[in-house]
Amino acid sequence: MDKRSLMFKVNGIERILTVAPNRTLLQVLREDLKLTGTKLGCGIGECGACTVLMDGEPVNACLVMAVKAEGREILTIEGIGTRDDLHPLQEGFIEHGAVHCGFCTPGMIMAAKALLDRSPHPTIPEIKDALVGNLCRCTGYHQIIEAIQAVGKE
Repeated sequence: MDKRSLMFKVNGIERILTVAPNRTLLQVLREDLKLTGTKLGCGIGECGACTVLMDGEPVNACLVMAVKAEGREILTIEGIGTRDDLHPLQEGFIEHGAVHCGFCTPGMIMAAKALLDRSPHPTIPEIKDALVGNLCRCTGYHQIIEAIQAVGKE
């Protein structure tokens, strides 16, 4: 299989990789760039665990072919905060008990970030709409919605 050169920006850093055209953005992020915060859940775009931002919009990285990221800007959970300097959403999820097993958390936070970037003070219906496609099997969503709402009020 012919490989293709791929140039894109990930978490603010320009990357140039050679990838097979059948590889997903999720595979490239996790396997080639070792950005394992983005999770492989269902692999068919149903759970949202692999949500990243592509040019500011949430996408399921398991469904995006890596070559489609050419010239684009990708933001993963690793790009929004550090252990010593958490993003307000990360702090909000901790403070509101919105992190249980943590598997869905990166995707939820990335979907919430996209929402807050375009609507800094979202309503509960807007929050719920932004989270469609992101499944959590632990919290029942109440704490997640509270966390996003609290960050939006700040």
